[in-house]
Amino acid sequence: MRILVVENYQATSLGLMRPALAAAGAVIDVRQAHEGDPLPATPDGYDAIIVLGGGQSAVDDETHPYLPRLASLMRAFGDADKSVLGICLGSQILARGYGARNILDRPIEFGWQAVTPTEAGRDDPVVGVLDGPSPLFHWHSDTFTLPEGAVHLATSAMTPHQAFRIGRAVYGIQFHFEADTALVRDWNEAFADVATSIDPDWTTRHAREEGPLGSQADEAGRALARAWIATIR
Repeated sequence: MRILVVENYQATSLGLMRPALAAAGAVIDVRQAHEGDPLPATPDGYDAIIVLGGGQSAVDDETHPYLPRLASLMRAFGDADKSVLGICLGSQILARGYGARNILDRPIEFGWQAVTPTEAGRDDPVVGVLDGPSPLFHWHSDTFTLPEGAVHLATSAMTPHQAFRIGRAVYGIQFHFEADTALVRDWNEAFADVATSIDPDWTTRHAREEGPLGSQADEAGRALARAWIATIR
């Protein structure tokens, strides 16, 4: 299988998805769109697309003029019945591609916070692998309305729309399930000033929560990664 991966920001990474994709024999084509890498015109030649997170908004077209094309490309993958995964900003771009409204500059949801599957989510082949409320990593303020026809899959205390599915295998997931404890540590180093501006106690909180919550998040994230990869045809 051949997977298109689109990065939108420095220090983003597939995290724990990378070994899961390698185990499935996937060939990965990474495009750093924020650095000017061109996006394919069509989904031809790919079996799936993954779009990762970033610090910009999904409608920040002036500074990131590729965003409308990326939103359309994600929808084209879905229209071709190919698996789609948008994580954090990627989910917001996906929602845009399907005509939803992007909601900007809400209070920041940050750190390991519980994500709860909806009733539909419990029956979903991907989100249904979560065993009830699960601590997963968050770092976002923007969100979105649900696209028309989307199935609402998960929620959190701060963000009602944490995950949705369109059709068979088009997934928008707001929380960073790909962010295992190693990737969170990398982000702590790369964005230390930003993290402490959000939560001045973050260094202490991270040290306290990485073991009990981070380990649970890693386990849940690996299960979600395997389940989404299983949707690829």
